Amino acid sequence: MANRESAPLGACGQGSDSLAPLVLEPGCPVFMASGQGSQKPGMGASLLDVPEVAETFQCASDVLGRDVAAIALAEGPEGAEALNDTRNAQATIATLSIGIGRALMARGVRPAALLGFSLGQISALALAEMVSLEDAFRILDVRSAAMAEAAAAAPGAMSALLKADEAGVQALCEACAQGDTLVAANFNAPGQIVISGTADAVARAEEAWKQQGGRASRLATAGAFHSPMMAEAAQQFGQFLATVPFAEPVVPLVCNTDAALVDAATVRQRLVDHLTHPVLFSQSVQRLCAAGASTFVEVGFGGVLSGLVKRIDKEAARFCVQDSGSFDDYLAQTAGV
Repeated sequence: MANRESAPLGACGQGSDSLAPLVLEPGCPVFMASGQGSQKPGMGASLLDVPEVAETFQCASDVLGRDVAAIALAEGPEGAEALNDTRNAQATIATLSIGIGRALMARGVRPAALLGFSLGQISALALAEMVSLEDAFRILDVRSAAMAEAAAAAPGAMSALLKADEAGVQALCEACAQGDTLVAANFNAPGQIVISGTADAVARAEEAWKQQGGRASRLATAGAFHSPMMAEAAQQFGQFLATVPFAEPVVPLVCNTDAALVDAATVRQRLVDHLTHPVLFSQSVQRLCAAGASTFVEVGFGGVLSGLVKRIDKEAARFCVQDSGSFDDYLAQTAGV
């Protein structure tokens, strides 16, 4: 695995179905960057002496104007409250993911492809060198601020429906919307779909789903992300992205919005669409597996994505590199491969 180059993947445009020629070399890992919700006080503490991680935290702090490492390491109720603020949560999660990914790559682990979960798309952009580190954090800052403003202006909610399928969730949303916004927002894995919308509509859907014998789990989010309620945020985000230069990815990056490869020509619109469209994580993993991916490495905290991959493809090897122990263990496994 170390120092191994991935096979050529071709390119595709927005909304195209051109992943058919995607071919990955067996054993080369797919790096997955964590999404919002994986934050926890103390995350990354044991990795801050890794140069690439330390450099990434310093860059984030310089760009964002606050000590991102201190926010991640703060303890107690006040520390947890500060970390859970949308702007701080997104900053710390992305910084840790980018730092870990850069550290692995600096030690010879060459990913065959990159995949981010929602927020993780920004981390993946940096790892693919589509943007500079500084621009990645500027993108993150504008994105998180716009999402927080939209959530404050139009409060909403999100809930994970378990034992769900696409047709059932679509019917549920149509029945429970009652004039409010209610949509499928995250296709996480078979049997787990997240809905997003107004708090009243989500509550109606949760109750209806329970009456059908399903289970629902309300997410600790500040708004109805990946729904039309983020339209204002998407407009602001798009205006900013027009000023950001993008390069072609040095590592193929699969976009959550359509489970297709990203290129410099389409990345801006697809990042904008990402705020109001569902996260197609399950479909993205399935496309990668169909192309030969057999190893998925979550770079970031919590192990949520590794757990989802297990539900999507039980045969795939899964790793979560989130602290010094898992970092050293993974490098030891890849040594000499």
